[in-house]
Amino acid sequence: MLGLRGIPAFCLRPRDLGRGAALTLAFIAAVGAAAGAGCWDRADAVSAAGGGLTAAGTHTPEAGPEAPRAAGTADREAVARAAAAAVAEGKSGKNAAQEVVSRSGDRWGMVYDQGEYAAFTDELDGRWTGVGLWTERRRDGRIDVDKVQPGSPAARAGLRAGDRLLSIDGHAVTGLRVGDVVALLRGDAGTPVVLRLTRDGADLTETLHREQLHTDPVTVRQLAGGITVIKVASFTRGSGEQVRAAVRAAPPGAGFMLDLRGNPGGLVTEAVTAASAFLDGGLVATYDVRGAQRALYASPGGDTARPLVTLVDGGTMSAAELVTGALQDRGRAVAVGTRTFGKGSVQMPTELPDGSVAELTVGTYRTPAGRSLDGSGITPDLAAGDGAEERARTVLGGLGVGP
Repeated sequence: MLGLRGIPAFCLRPRDLGRGAALTLAFIAAVGAAAGAGCWDRADAVSAAGGGLTAAGTHTPEAGPEAPRAAGTADREAVARAAAAAVAEGKSGKNAAQEVVSRSGDRWGMVYDQGEYAAFTDELDGRWTGVGLWTERRRDGRIDVDKVQPGSPAARAGLRAGDRLLSIDGHAVTGLRVGDVVALLRGDAGTPVVLRLTRDGADLTETLHREQLHTDPVTVRQLAGGITVIKVASFTRGSGEQVRAAVRAAPPGAGFMLDLRGNPGGLVTEAVTAASAFLDGGLVATYDVRGAQRALYASPGGDTARPLVTLVDGGTMSAAELVTGALQDRGRAVAVGTRTFGKGSVQMPTELPDGSVAELTVGTYRTPAGRSLDGSGITPDLAAGDGAEERARTVLGGLGVGP
C-alpha cells in the first residue's frame, strides 16, 4: 500500500473539497510507498461539518470558534496565499505551498497535485495502477525497496526487498519524499517505466510495464486449538465488514488473533467497523479538530466473549493504532508485540488555486482512556519480537483456548 513509513502514502481524495469537511487521521501510504495513515470516508467527512451520530459512529458536536493554531502546524491561509502568488507568477503553486508547509514544522503536512490525490481513492479501494513496489526512505535519503507484491511486474522481474532504487525513468530518487517516488511509479496501465537499481554492489536496469493491481486487505487462517487469525493489511474500503464477517464465521469457543503488524492505517470508518466486531458499542476514540472535540463510537452487537489478542509492531500506524488502543483500553484485548509507530494526528485537506491539495495537521486523536498516541505509540501488554505469534498462542491458552 501507500504510506510514510511510511503511509505508505496517500489519503482519500474527498469528492467535494470545496466543502472543507473531509478529515484524515495520519497519512496513508501510496502504492509502492510505505507510510501509514488513516482517512475519513466521504460520508463521515460531510457529517463532520455538523452535528449528529452517523451509522459509522462518528459523533460530531457543533464546532465553536476556531481555536488558535497549535505549534508545529501550518497556517492554511498562508499556504493558500503562497500557492496563489506562485500561480499568478506562472510558477508551481504546489511547490510554493510545500515550502510554507515545510517551514512550519508540520511533520505530517504534505501537498499533492491533482493526479497524486486522485490516486488515493483507488488505493483506498484496494486497487491501483503500478508495478507492485513498496518503498521506504532511509535516514541518509536513499530509497530502498521495502516489499514486492507477489505476481506483480516487479516480482516477475526479480526485484526484491533490500534493492536500492536509484532512478525512475531517468529521474534520480535519492533524497525524494516517498510520495514523490510513488508519483513517478504511477501511470497508465500498459505504459513502461525504467528502473535503475543497485543490489550487492551491482547495478541493475529493469523496464517494467504498469498494471492494474489489487490487494485483499483481510486474510483469515485457522490454527490448531481453535484459534482464528485475522490479518488486516490495511483499512481499505470494505475491510471492516470483512473483519466482522470473519468473527461471525469463527467456530464456537474459538479465540482470535487480530494481526495488525505492518498495517499503515487507512479509512477511519473501516477501523471503527473492525473494532465494532469485538465491542458492544461504546467509545473507540476521541479527536479534536482546531479545538472542537469529537468522538467515534462502535456499533453494538460485537463479540465480547471470545478471547482476543492483537499483534502489533513498529509498522502498526494511525487507524490501526486507533483500533489497538480502543481494544486495549476497553479491556477487550491483550496487545502482544513491539511498540507501535505513534501516528495520531488529524489532517484536513485544503484545495489550492492550481488544483493541488494541501493536507495540514489540525489536531490529534486519543484512546478511550485519554492517551495521545502521536509520537509515543502503544506499548504492548506483552513484549515479543519474532516470536509474537507463539506468545499470543500462549496468552490465548491461558484464557482457555486450545486443547
